[in-house]
Amino acid sequence: MFSQFFKIKPLAPPATTTDLLQVGARSVPLVMVQNPRARRYLMRLRSDGVVRVTIPRRGNLLAARAFTLSNVGWLEQQLQRIADQPKLPLIWKKDTEILFRGDVHQIQLEANGWLVLGNERIKFSTEAADLRPTVQKHLHQLAAKELTIRVFELAAIHGIEINHITVRDQRSRWGSCSRRGTISLNWRLIQMPDFVRDYIILHELAHRRQMNHSAKFWAEVARLCPDYAVAERWLKQHAKLLR
Repeated sequence: MFSQFFKIKPLAPPATTTDLLQVGARSVPLVMVQNPRARRYLMRLRSDGVVRVTIPRRGNLLAARAFTLSNVGWLEQQLQRIADQPKLPLIWKKDTEILFRGDVHQIQLEANGWLVLGNERIKFSTEAADLRPTVQKHLHQLAAKELTIRVFELAAIHGIEINHITVRDQRSRWGSCSRRGTISLNWRLIQMPDFVRDYIILHELAHRRQMNHSAKFWAEVARLCPDYAVAERWLKQHAKLLR
């Protein structure tokens, strides 16, 4: 039954296998990983287009495949939603539209070697064919300053202790929190509206009290950020403009 959907590879310790899943007309990479801490089967469509299925401690590969097939319809909807989202051009130049502080701005060029993005003026080389590296470097530096200040503000408001903050070019996540109290954030938070930026920061601060994604963790997120679901929807709708 499963052979028409999967190119099957045997499961070997640790319980991880990579297959191809047929979703409509698409062949989608599928990774199955057994997690002894998971309580149920979970499915996630990663930002790189790979479908990840988590197998709980008492689960097995056969049941995981059945779970996956039962959710093919959901996957097809998610893939189509992503395909329908607007995408940033690979090369940025004059009039390219970019998200900045939650609004779409066009890159404007001035005659004296400066470009304008929103209220930011950025020096650039007039010989540059692609303005993306220059703009992203400036936004990264701006984010390192502003996000650090905002994390300390929100941590103080909610009485949460942190040790260190880093702002990086993370490719697959908006933020993270280590057990030692280091909050790491994606510089692209500066492209988001303030309420979305704050949600991501509060999400990571919540991990200082719950280092997991359990029901207790999400209860803490809801306490810190009651409207977090609105921010999550914004992220899903605009993810392709934040790459």
